Amino acid sequence: MKKWLLATVLGATMIFASACGGGSNQGGSSGGSDNEKNEVIKVGASPVPHAEILEEAKPLLEKKGYKLEIEEFTDYVLPNKALAEKDIDANYFQHIPYLEAQKQEHGYDFVNAGGIHIEPIGVYSKKYKSLEELPDGATIIMSNSVADHGRMLSMLEEKGLIKLKDGVDKTKATVDDIAENKKNLKFKTDIEAPMLTKAYENNEGDAVLINGNFALDAGLDPSKDAIALESPKDNPYVNVIAVRSEDKDSEKIKALVEVLQSDEIKEFIQTNYQGSVIPAE
Repeated sequence: MKKWLLATVLGATMIFASACGGGSNQGGSSGGSDNEKNEVIKVGASPVPHAEILEEAKPLLEKKGYKLEIEEFTDYVLPNKALAEKDIDANYFQHIPYLEAQKQEHGYDFVNAGGIHIEPIGVYSKKYKSLEELPDGATIIMSNSVADHGRMLSMLEEKGLIKLKDGVDKTKATVDDIAENKKNLKFKTDIEAPMLTKAYENNEGDAVLINGNFALDAGLDPSKDAIALESPKDNPYVNVIAVRSEDKDSEKIKALVEVLQSDEIKEFIQTNYQGSVIPAE
């Protein structure tokens, strides 16, 4: 009698658990979320502004059934390595030309899942208040990241300081591609990008070209502290969400990009960064 009663109770318990979805990992109409298996999205990002923007996106992703985990990186190499090794699901730190250069150099099978924002590069100087004040023979400090040289030189060309050779791919230009240099500017290119703000603080050279994320991370306000800023018009240097090709159609990646391109995040970027970071169009 007791054995029969125990079996009956256990059977009822199993039926109840199954009805509640606790006895199976399969989806269906049992009330479980479609995103249960992919509920965590792990993204590698630069601290500023990328990680800050991702923090703002967390509650929006939670509404879609995803938990966002952010892993911060302070260099330009490890986020792609981590993505290739599947330690993270996506990264958010690089612009399109850098992504393409990294794919070519390392053979990464990555794709651009969507553009999020632009960080205008700025010219900073403790000695001069405008580009016009730069003297003949002034030393301009740029990072040792060759992938950024074309962008920086294009900015100097846009401002009328140099002219690049006709026909050169401006996203890949180097100092060897300078055709005209009216002020005989000298270029120092042996400093790692994260150290550019230190060069500025130490008053090295006459002017320093600093990437927007590093400037913000160092407490600089590009819209106020830079003596010149890169124009956002027709700017190809959009910071993107990069993912492995195999994951480009993943529902969680689509949700991540949709949230980061939402009106709520665009408004946050515009309000919080006041032109130092600009939402991608």
